[in-house]
Amino acid sequence: MSGGNEAKTILTRRNGLVFEVTLNRPRQRNAINDDMMEELAAAFDDAETAFHEGARAVVMRAAGRAFSSGIDLEQFHEPDADLPGNLFPFTARYQAIFNKVERCSLPVICVMQGYCLGMALELALACDFRLVAERTRLGLPEARLGIIPDVGGTVRLVKLLGPSRAKDLVLTGRNIEADEALAWGLVNAVYPRSELADGVDAFVDALSAAAPLAVSYGKRVINDIVDNARGLQIEAWAQAQLFRTADFNKAVRAMLDKSYPIDWEGK
Repeated sequence: MSGGNEAKTILTRRNGLVFEVTLNRPRQRNAINDDMMEELAAAFDDAETAFHEGARAVVMRAAGRAFSSGIDLEQFHEPDADLPGNLFPFTARYQAIFNKVERCSLPVICVMQGYCLGMALELALACDFRLVAERTRLGLPEARLGIIPDVGGTVRLVKLLGPSRAKDLVLTGRNIEADEALAWGLVNAVYPRSELADGVDAFVDALSAAAPLAVSYGKRVINDIVDNARGLQIEAWAQAQLFRTADFNKAVRAMLDKSYPIDWEGK
């Protein structure tokens, strides 16, 4: 297991009954890149080992003032990047990593502060519970980039909130505040920032009071009641079309050049 290595984009450590996973790119607002995804996959392999060694929960949090701004747009402009031409394997690999989070034998608690946007919210949706600090903003702004959430975001959001509210977030790309997210059922609890750590501890205590195998099997049964596989395939198909559009290229340039918002009528 990793730990204490600041070069890593994901830090892990065992802390009593908890296996901790920390996003560790605070200077980049914890933007998710390929290195982080690979390290996240390895971290959840370690979480399975921790389960067999007596851990009772995974707590995922982020270093710095915000959970994550979402996918790192800079990687779309790397010299060897050809995402439009290789999107299906790219999407499938990322979906598989988030599926690993969802299928972890341990219950996974995602702890958020500041903002959790785009792919970061897709990651949070793959977790079992979402606990947030007051004034945290959450959203899936992909439509404003000319694309859609394609790493399970649409599938898991529909399962969690139903079609109407999922459409509200996905089609508008708007952010919602923590209190509205709580009222909708998008998050499990909202705490003042100073009380967030105590709230997480109480949640872990509640999980630890139940029999560990019952928790693990109960999670598996609930997850398997609705099959995500077909929905993930549809996400990947739609995204492959959108990545080839002029809208997407224009939106990425605007975000990187800080000329957002985009005048979509002026294509």
